[in-house]
Amino acid sequence: MQTTIMGGRGKRRRKMAPILGLLLLFFLSATAVAFAWWSSQPNRAHVKPDYMAKAHPIMSEGDWTGDYALGEGEGIWIPLPLAKELIGDGVRYEAETDSVILTSDTSVLHFKTGKLSATLNAKPFNMSFGAKKAEDGTLYLPFAPLQQLFGLTAVTDADTGIVTLTKPGRAIQKGEAPARGKGAKLRSAAGKSNPIVHDLPAGSAVVVWGEEEGWYRVQAADGYIGYASKRDIALVGVEETASGAVTEQKEPYVPWKVTGKRINLTWDAIYNVQPDPTKIGDWNGVNVVSPSWFSLSDGKGNIRSKADAAYSAWARNKGMQVWAMFGNSFEPDMTHEALSSYASRSSMIQQLIAYARTFRVQGINLDFENVYTKDKDNLIQFVRELTPLMHEQGLSVSIDVSPKSNSEMWSAYLDRGRLADAVDYLILMAYDEHWAASPVSGSVASLPWTENAITKILKEDGVAPSQLILGVPFYTRVWTEKTDDNGKVEVSSKAIGMDAVRKLIEDNKLTPALSEETGQHYVEFKANGALQRIWLEDELSVQARVQLVKKYKLAGVASWTRAFAADDIWSVLDKALQSYP
Repeated sequence: MQTTIMGGRGKRRRKMAPILGLLLLFFLSATAVAFAWWSSQPNRAHVKPDYMAKAHPIMSEGDWTGDYALGEGEGIWIPLPLAKELIGDGVRYEAETDSVILTSDTSVLHFKTGKLSATLNAKPFNMSFGAKKAEDGTLYLPFAPLQQLFGLTAVTDADTGIVTLTKPGRAIQKGEAPARGKGAKLRSAAGKSNPIVHDLPAGSAVVVWGEEEGWYRVQAADGYIGYASKRDIALVGVEETASGAVTEQKEPYVPWKVTGKRINLTWDAIYNVQPDPTKIGDWNGVNVVSPSWFSLSDGKGNIRSKADAAYSAWARNKGMQVWAMFGNSFEPDMTHEALSSYASRSSMIQQLIAYARTFRVQGINLDFENVYTKDKDNLIQFVRELTPLMHEQGLSVSIDVSPKSNSEMWSAYLDRGRLADAVDYLILMAYDEHWAASPVSGSVASLPWTENAITKILKEDGVAPSQLILGVPFYTRVWTEKTDDNGKVEVSSKAIGMDAVRKLIEDNKLTPALSEETGQHYVEFKANGALQRIWLEDELSVQARVQLVKKYKLAGVASWTRAFAADDIWSVLDKALQSYP
């Protein structure tokens, strides 16, 4: 009997096991379904965005900048670092004098913190709001001049206090929440599981700034930023924000008005003796001359002049523009001091304006070489302050730049892309591939090296071909290689012009041969037991360099210098340069 009873219980247990298993499976399935349903439901919680922790958060390009504005209505201020981020080189602060300098294509505005008196293009100007410092030391700039000079706009919502900044010429994608129903929800991130930061009423207009996995990043009319499902937003077209400053619009400055002619500039290196214009000769085809008239004389920005009114009149009568050269005397310490302050930069500019008026020149050519890399930004600031004032006087501005290299004092200080934004022309000094003290002899400017120098600036720095003038050499170097008793080769060189090379070839009865490696004619001979080597600058090399100008659609050529030129090279250059294509 006991065994039978126990067996019955075992049978009942065996019958209950599948039922319990089914119940467990049902429970787990129901739980999974419930979890899936719960997970599929949108998050209904509302949260306050981080940017609303303080009054007047600043939005730009559909993102919170992390900054807050001061003031109300039109009289708002924004932090200096944000202004620099939005405008770039157009904003400069000099702590030593507590000065702010704003530079645009046409204007230079200078003012000091806490002051309403300012100068606009060196003329007195009164501001409605000045710069001021917050308790934490942050400098805030008044927004009004940023709008006037750079075309920025600021909209402050009356209810939320959110400030939205917009850059000029920006294509804005407009959107709209459904006109019927409950509108749309702005969430803190893409995905319905994220909390709601703002409710969009039905028919609300929005700006669509981006797209992410089925969600739009949008900004509501009252300034709130968040993510809305693409199903809830209809795209309704693109609008472009106003372009340019809100001040009186002027016709854009045109630096080269000689239609159909490429620039054919020659530098005239003037040292101690003024050239007699009546004895210079005829430079057939030259349409710009750049005499080395002005040089920096001290760190205060004083300029030494060798300008000559008779020379200027002679050039104009020949149909040539005069782009007077202003150099830094290749003195890095003096250059650093002169470029470091607004006062000394302004002094240089005003002197150049006075000289330009006196000697009736049409342009200023800057030749700043042997400069510390730490002065890269100072040089850019100088040309940004210089160019608008030169344009007011009808003067073009060009700056000489070396090919790109690792040399600190001769290349690294030049930010060619930013300089191109601030001047009319960059003139590429494409020579001295092998310089005077080079440890090995070689071409002054081989054709492959020259072409590489051009393409690096165009591609790496984004300089427009129409802004780039190719500097070409009219000189070469006679290289002397002496071998001592130990087999060591000692190299020295001497720069000579085209006529001197021709005479040397004639005197030594040499026959130039084409160097495939350099694309130039080459000669060598022995003199006084030493090997003499010359890579020639002649008709062949000049024509080859002009072909590079045409190939890359550059603005023209600049030759160094007119004193090295043979009389007949001017016609060769003119014919090659002005023929099309």
